[in-house]
Amino acid sequence: MTQQVPLLNLLSDVAGGMRDPAMLWQVGVLLACIATGWLLARLLRAWLIERNLLSSAASFGVESLVRVLAPLMVVLLLAFGQHFLAKWQSVHLLGVALPLFGSLAIIRAGFYLLRRVFARHGQGGVVMLTFEKIFAALVWLGVALYITGWWPDLLHYLDNTTLPLGRHQVSIAVILQAIFSVAVLLMLALWAGAALEERLMRVEGLHSSLRVVMARMARAVLILVSLLVSLSLVGIDLTVLSVFGGALGVGLGLGLQKITSNYVSGFIILLDRSLSIGDMISVDKYAGRVTHINTRYTVLQGGDGVESVVPNEMLVSGAVQNYSLSNKMMRVATQISVAYDSDLDLVLGLLETAASSIERVAETPSPMAMLLRFGADGLELEVGFWINDPENGRGGVASDVNRAIWRALQAHQIAVPYPQREIRILGPAAIVCDASPTPNAAETR
Repeated sequence: MTQQVPLLNLLSDVAGGMRDPAMLWQVGVLLACIATGWLLARLLRAWLIERNLLSSAASFGVESLVRVLAPLMVVLLLAFGQHFLAKWQSVHLLGVALPLFGSLAIIRAGFYLLRRVFARHGQGGVVMLTFEKIFAALVWLGVALYITGWWPDLLHYLDNTTLPLGRHQVSIAVILQAIFSVAVLLMLALWAGAALEERLMRVEGLHSSLRVVMARMARAVLILVSLLVSLSLVGIDLTVLSVFGGALGVGLGLGLQKITSNYVSGFIILLDRSLSIGDMISVDKYAGRVTHINTRYTVLQGGDGVESVVPNEMLVSGAVQNYSLSNKMMRVATQISVAYDSDLDLVLGLLETAASSIERVAETPSPMAMLLRFGADGLELEVGFWINDPENGRGGVASDVNRAIWRALQAHQIAVPYPQREIRILGPAAIVCDASPTPNAAETR
């Protein structure tokens, strides 16, 4: 009985006296393992910082993994200490300490994986925190069942309790084992996919679209392999997946064409490199800078900050205006009217000089001003100029050019005419009024 209940064995040793050499040896080994484990973890972190490896290893989460290594090293040292010390004396204290530190390592490893997969760009939300608390409670509950000796009875009950699944009877223990193996392998696959994606995004030699494609495909392959391996570990025949494949084919034929088309279109966009992150595009009534290219949709951020989620099918089947596909040069034009008595050659030169004075305006091709038409109120002119950063918007540079033009016209006393309209009242009822203003002129009918 004492071998099956670690907690009772420890209590009996404590009742025998803390001055027992066997107990003192166990306490010494326990303290030495704890101190050595935490010291090794700190030395590993200092070694990474000293060799400037922490920033490059951060893409794989090594900095956060150091917090997991501390209790893990303690567990390994305790396992070695328990193995060698058990040859000469009882090790009941180490038998209780080992699952406690093991549970701490499991909890920290679980928190690390969850946050690396689901909260890479910020703190976890309420759902994440709640799930972490539930996970920690389940781990501590398992440890409590183990050290109190109830764990074997629980396993026996789960092994002998079966549930009908079709024509087979499956025990609850097998079902829980399948859920646990799938969850663990899937989390590892997602973690590896996230780490690989962050690593690929830092490779400057590859095109951004190719990097996204490789990251998406690697994550999909890892998830598929993890599912197949976990099902094989549980003992599920993989031939049953043919039934799932048939059901998936029927679903695609009945109502998932649009979703499938968007996913396929996403890979087409990434492979043919017609769009890249940072491009300025316009499709249908949406325009903006491409901020994300996902497998189902693409996110466009407009100049006003509004983000539009555009299905990938629209980008493949419809016409898309890409302002930065082969180059980022983009022409912007602004128009202005001047009085008929202005020196036209002088005004055209002033417009070109004013546009060239703005920093964002490209030097080649140089700004060019032209006479559009003879308007009703004055000469209508246009000055066109080029910019090579359309992702920063056109409104700001157009405003800067307009202000420079206004200052140049004011400095040379060139008038910008007001709209002029002449109203004539014809007919026998017309009243001829004196041209000079009178106090009652506003009341004339």
